[in-house]
Amino acid sequence: MTFLALVRHGQSEWNLQNRFTGWVDVDLTEEGRAEARRAGALLKATGVPWTAAYASVQKRAIRTLDIALDEMDLMWLPVTKDWRLNERHYGGLTGLNKKETAEKHGEAQVKIWRRSFDTPPPPLDPASSCDPAKDRRYQGVDVPTTESLKTTLARVAPLFQSEIAPRLKRGESLLIAAHGNSLRALVKLLMNVSDEEIVDVEIPTGNPLLFEFEKGSIKPISARYLDAARATPLPQRA
Repeated sequence: MTFLALVRHGQSEWNLQNRFTGWVDVDLTEEGRAEARRAGALLKATGVPWTAAYASVQKRAIRTLDIALDEMDLMWLPVTKDWRLNERHYGGLTGLNKKETAEKHGEAQVKIWRRSFDTPPPPLDPASSCDPAKDRRYQGVDVPTTESLKTTLARVAPLFQSEIAPRLKRGESLLIAAHGNSLRALVKLLMNVSDEEIVDVEIPTGNPLLFEFEKGSIKPISARYLDAARATPLPQRA
């Protein structure tokens, strides 16, 4: 059997402050680090012989993976960091308090920006201190000014199809530490979830989602959260 584990980073500083984070590079809170340690313990308990790992280029995902690998005694595992696994870019909402934004624009409008499949928030002002375009880690990248889940999927899919899927087919078991929306995009690809249904998928922080495959296949035969007490509903596999 071959396995793929998706791990959403632990609680971040801006999660705690209830702010839209997106591509802003904030770190984990102490609770987030504890969640990462628990994720590592859960992954270690599976007994899976992991081959390699992936992370976004954002600190909260990298830190989560590092802590989990340390807990698993697998710090030596090869790690690929790729910006295409970054969180969705929240455009002009970046840095804003979610409650205050809902009070200003109305909960219905904010829900559309947050949860619709293909409606992005307003673009980020290029003068904003939150603009990542000048960050050298994105040199050569056409940095977006806003994203929907649809456009997030459009950057995640090529990475999955060109690198991750072929490795799974070869029998490599992989870990991916990333973000709510980039992982939601992967779930959509793996489970062939409809545009309408995927917006309701909510992946808990620090609770590994484990997929199992027959060797040579990327159609999962099972999918489960390792911490059943913190599991959220998964869509039916199409």
